[in-house]
Amino acid sequence: MAIIPQISLFDFIKFEDLGDLNLLKLVMENMPDEKLMRKLEKKRGNGRDDYPVRAMWNSILAGVIFRHESIEKLIEELGRNGQLRYICGFRKYEGIRDEQGKEIGRKPKIPDSWNYSRFLSSLMEEEELIEEMFDEALEEIMKLLPEFGKVLAGDGKAIQSYAKKENAKKEEDGRRDIDANTGIKKYSGIREDGTKWEKVISWFGYKLHLVVDAIYELPVAFSVTKASTAEIPEGKKLIKKLEDKHPEILERCEYWLGDRGYDDTGTIEILWDKYRIKPVIDMKNCWENKDEVRMFEGRHNIIGYDNFGSIYCYDPVMGERHLMGFGGFEEDREALKYICPSKSNGIRCKGCDKCPYYNKAVRIKLEEDRRRFTPVARSSYKWERIYKLRTAVERVNSRIDNVYGFERHFIRGLKKMKLRCSLALLVMLVVAIGRIKQAQPEMMRTLKAG
Repeated sequence: MAIIPQISLFDFIKFEDLGDLNLLKLVMENMPDEKLMRKLEKKRGNGRDDYPVRAMWNSILAGVIFRHESIEKLIEELGRNGQLRYICGFRKYEGIRDEQGKEIGRKPKIPDSWNYSRFLSSLMEEEELIEEMFDEALEEIMKLLPEFGKVLAGDGKAIQSYAKKENAKKEEDGRRDIDANTGIKKYSGIREDGTKWEKVISWFGYKLHLVVDAIYELPVAFSVTKASTAEIPEGKKLIKKLEDKHPEILERCEYWLGDRGYDDTGTIEILWDKYRIKPVIDMKNCWENKDEVRMFEGRHNIIGYDNFGSIYCYDPVMGERHLMGFGGFEEDREALKYICPSKSNGIRCKGCDKCPYYNKAVRIKLEEDRRRFTPVARSSYKWERIYKLRTAVERVNSRIDNVYGFERHFIRGLKKMKLRCSLALLVMLVVAIGRIKQAQPEMMRTLKAG
């Protein structure tokens, strides 16, 4: 924690008078930043210390917490708010002099924009150390919440650059954005009348690849890339990152949720075969006829399936189609069990006597089609119930935009975007840690003062 040493916070500010600044105090007290502070202080060495490292860092955190759109807005608030200056650690004053050099007053000594530019450059050089802080906070959350990580959800979030388009000049000057590119998301489907539809969304900027706990709505892993980076390979990298850094969370995880952007056989195989995590990932409609049913080989032309994995049987005499009842997943057999409609729904076909599956169970091996047949059957109520939890990642994305200020920002460049995303997600975790320790778990996701 980058608490300013030797001077108590209570020297002239009473705790109950802090208001919203209590939240900054909570974050400062629980932020695992001592290693970062010591490294930055060592780097500064015996140079000028008009604006201490810890005070600068605390003010950056204040900018995240209180949604200051720019450094200029933060400086303006520091000049106006004496309590904020004091908590951050800016406690010096400087003289105001007239044209003759005579001191006519005093004003608070606060950093200028170029001081922050240099400090942010130093922070961007410590990307690995800031990621370590996120990992340390994640480990703390896992200790405080034994159920944390049981249900994980992944998503890719579009983040616009402040720049509007690609710059023809590629030289780095600290202002232009030479990293961003165009991302495209396509949504498609088939209408009731059988015609196809497609919706295309594009943006210029970056993409935040995010894994969150779908119960507690807190970040678990993330990466920031150019907008054009595909979600599936980046999602696999995040799974590998969790294996390397936080294997316990993969051991805890029972379900991994994703939208159609993560519809991929390889991802499903990694999750289930390697980690025994049940993938609940929506599936693209790849068949032109949404009502089509295809028959399994070697099933007497009686058992078939549709695009989304529902299993049907056909009356061998009348040819009528019936939906088979789901009987559960048999892990030892790696198979989904389906029950004859006569047993599950009381339906009696005219061809029952000629049906080899009458009153029997049918088992569909996962290996028949790894995308379509998963440990949680796509046709089951359980799949629908669990998949609804995926909206948690959308709420986290909404908080990133509306609460942490990404809906309106002035960020250009991949390094700056990585730093800003890292700080926002780190603060999310640290706020949750502080709230839990204060016995206020119901407030772990809010930036309102408790």
